[in-house]
Amino acid sequence: MIDWARVEELREEIGADDFDEVVELFLCEVEERVEQLSSHKALSEIEEDLHFLKGSALNLGFTAFARLCHEGERIAQTDQMVANLTDIKNAFLESKGCFLTEFAKTAMA
Repeated sequence: MIDWARVEELREEIGADDFDEVVELFLCEVEERVEQLSSHKALSEIEEDLHFLKGSALNLGFTAFARLCHEGERIAQTDQMVANLTDIKNAFLESKGCFLTEFAKTAMA
């Protein structure tokens, strides 16, 4: 679900002090965009949202969520149907919960 090697790599790249800020910004921006996902939008907008979410997710190691966003993005490109946005939203919430639980453990260590 989470690529912890990527998380550690990012932490080393930007430094531990700035990492907390990056995580907070990531979670706020992604959560806002996830909440805006709607099958009532044009497919091109859904595709754009999912592309943004996929890239953001990969940057912080949310691999399972990124995979679903990628699949949804491909589906939206076909102009035939909309991906299961509920699954994508749930994957984000599950990934976020997993990440925050582990993140809290490492912060306390």
